[in-house]
Amino acid sequence: MRRNTATRIALSSLLLVGTWAGAVLAPTAAAAPAPEPTAPPASAALLGAMQRDLGLDPAQARARLAAERTAVTTERTAKKAAGDAFAGSWFTPAADGGRLTVAVASRDKAAAVRETGADVRVVERGAAELAAAKRRIDALKAPAAIASWHVTPEANRVVVNVVAGHHDDNDVRRFLGEARATAPVRVATVAAAPRTFAAGTVGGDPYYTGNVRCSIGFSVHGGFVTAGHCGQAGAGVRGWDGSDMGTFQGSSFPGDDYAYVSIGHGWWTVPVVLGWGTVSDQLVRGSNEAPVGASICRSGSTTHWHCGTLLAKNETVNYSQGAVHQMTKTSVCAEPGDSGGSFISGDQAQGVTSGGWGNCGGGGETWFQPVNEILGRYGLTLHTA
Repeated sequence: MRRNTATRIALSSLLLVGTWAGAVLAPTAAAAPAPEPTAPPASAALLGAMQRDLGLDPAQARARLAAERTAVTTERTAKKAAGDAFAGSWFTPAADGGRLTVAVASRDKAAAVRETGADVRVVERGAAELAAAKRRIDALKAPAAIASWHVTPEANRVVVNVVAGHHDDNDVRRFLGEARATAPVRVATVAAAPRTFAAGTVGGDPYYTGNVRCSIGFSVHGGFVTAGHCGQAGAGVRGWDGSDMGTFQGSSFPGDDYAYVSIGHGWWTVPVVLGWGTVSDQLVRGSNEAPVGASICRSGSTTHWHCGTLLAKNETVNYSQGAVHQMTKTSVCAEPGDSGGSFISGDQAQGVTSGGWGNCGGGGETWFQPVNEILGRYGLTLHTA
């Protein structure tokens, strides 16, 4: 094997330690500032990648990871406090870290949510109403120039993304008319239509099925998860060295874009995402979901390690092969062969790369299928450190 057990053990001494260690957000501006973390929130190399891709200095990168860790906990508590009035949340980065904002559809709940440490915005529609509105749009037939659509809690609406230059197409105007008739809609423009990132001829290691090259997402007990468009159930999988590796036990695409591959033939699983020399290999310690606005990084065998921002959740992406639901959108770039690879925030697994537009030379956007949905679908347990 390319990476033996001794190598993995040696790497572990270089992996991030204490990721997400950090401060608790103060509930009001008058409260005492959050204390400095007592240990680095991530490896120096990971922080360096965030500085490169997000334009941060070292102190800002550390503060942002600490604030995002706090936001994950705050969001959970705030959602309980809001109850049925919960209308979504988002993280807003700042030089000193950032803040979580929670939207609520009831002024009566605002004070209770604010006490959790979150900022509060009172809105018209709750999350359940917005989710139902998006499902009505999901039922419509979208033309190719409709790139995607998702609920945005900031606008308290469903945002429909249209490919630039196609707003006046007859089929686009028809779709937007039908969407507006059934849901509160805001129209936005994107540069290009999404596509998957499988390569015709790899969280981050390459694998092969048929003549397709994709990337491993995350190790689970018994195998790994990856993108569904990379292979169908029953298809054999070869590893980076061409040797037999395993078999697709389940796969879904379109509709979803996820798959489970069982492994054998001397291969084993480890709770690691490859850093490709850009950063040290990263340990996976869990799968707590990061909020919109949080930093996020991706590992794939074509473009290796890149970071960006989580832009939207529960977005429906309209690929040429058909729509895929419940996707998460990011500003991270990707290219063919990166499909299936790992999206990670700090040391928390987030999802597997599906597709997007653009490339890592000129930029773009990429979507991932959330990992917790995949684990639940196949009854899998994430391999964690």
